[in-house]
Amino acid sequence: MEPIAIDPLIARTRRQFFQECGVKLGSLGLASLLTPAAAGTASALAPLTGSPHLVPHHAPKAKSIIYLFMNGAPSQFDLFEHKPMLARHDREPIPEQYTRGERFAFVRGTPRILASPYRFERHGRCGAEVSELLPHTASIVDDLCFVRTCKTDAFNHAPAELFINTGFARVGRPSMGSWLTYGLGSECKDLPGFVVLLSGGGQPSGGCSCWSSGFLPTSHQGVQFRPTGDAVPFTSNPRGVDQLTRRRSLDALADLNRAALDAVGDPQIASRIHAYEMAYRMQSSVPELLDLSGESPETLEMYGATPGQASFAANCVLARRLVERGVRFIQLYHRGWDSHGTSPDDDIVTSLPQRCRETDQACAALVMDLKRRGMLDSTIVIWGGEFGRTPVNEARNGSTFLGRDHHPHAFTMWFAGAGIKKGLTIGQTDDLGYFSTSDPLHVHDLHATLLHLLGIDHTRLTYRFQGREYRLTDVHGRVFSPMLA
Repeated sequence: MEPIAIDPLIARTRRQFFQECGVKLGSLGLASLLTPAAAGTASALAPLTGSPHLVPHHAPKAKSIIYLFMNGAPSQFDLFEHKPMLARHDREPIPEQYTRGERFAFVRGTPRILASPYRFERHGRCGAEVSELLPHTASIVDDLCFVRTCKTDAFNHAPAELFINTGFARVGRPSMGSWLTYGLGSECKDLPGFVVLLSGGGQPSGGCSCWSSGFLPTSHQGVQFRPTGDAVPFTSNPRGVDQLTRRRSLDALADLNRAALDAVGDPQIASRIHAYEMAYRMQSSVPELLDLSGESPETLEMYGATPGQASFAANCVLARRLVERGVRFIQLYHRGWDSHGTSPDDDIVTSLPQRCRETDQACAALVMDLKRRGMLDSTIVIWGGEFGRTPVNEARNGSTFLGRDHHPHAFTMWFAGAGIKKGLTIGQTDDLGYFSTSDPLHVHDLHATLLHLLGIDHTRLTYRFQGREYRLTDVHGRVFSPMLA
């Protein structure tokens, strides 16, 4: 058999081997003495996940994140941003000072101001204004922090989805969940550290690149759980293969992969070993996770979820169950928030209320459920889309349906949980809600702040790729102190 050629950049010198082997053998010995649960924690997973970090840079406020991603971009003017000036000047041309030099996705000609058809009221002790479309969210405003001045660099769906998830508007960069598991690992050995749940029909425009591990080891890839059939494809045994046969096959594969890893040092081989073992463990952990029959009727009613029925509400229950099991990052995508007004399927009169009915109750229930279980103190919940909507009517091709175009300059997100101020609305926009006038929160700042809350200095969590150090915030980002408790 011909010897395998070893890349000199990967090969270890004898001196390096003796410097490291004591630590590595000691780590293996320690891992074998730990309990099975402890052996699956971040530190024990480090050799397989390819992360040299796994220790926070400072004391964290949070352990995990649940990101409720409203895919398609909700209209802040019809949900959270009450602007009386829009009603005062409804259907009048917007002043040119707002649109001079602006690029729109679909608006053409002279844009006309569009008032919201919905009533706003103040709620809670904090007096936050919320639309009548979100009565359940209105009931928990004292636990939320609204930021009205979020800002992104992209104004079309796929680039904006990639940008808010990966910090870059093109395919190829690792997502926030991947960076977190790379930096901190996961506290769960039987489930992936980064889980994705979809509802509303189909993937986001950015596809699975929104939860890609990019150039990080593939063990940090987000894993999509499907609502029907095998939750994760190819984890069940093929016909005629029992668990003992499966276990022996995986052991043989692991031996071969470790021999190849020792020979060539390719970290993707370590990721492959990790993936096979994770798939084996998920054969028992995932069915138990997805079985909601053990949840109390009161809890399911609170969320509006039905066991065995796929829905955004069921995904919110699963998100709580995943956090309970130590999963680091859970992202729920609910598609259908695009409201251009070309038809009733994408306007702010028919489509938008339907999206709110599908999600409002479950979003509020998730925050309340985490709070009553004492888990909101260690979990961050995020609600938002990839950008906002314009204060003008799109009227594409003369459409009479009411809708708004894409708007990247100022939109609303809300946050709840560990390290986040409660009952607060941050940021002001101009009279038409077009531009921020105070406290802008750029996507890079959002990423820096979330990493900070989980104990990570965003400038220090880096990965060397193609000759330079990369990070989630690239060369940008600042911690957004106004929202920190």
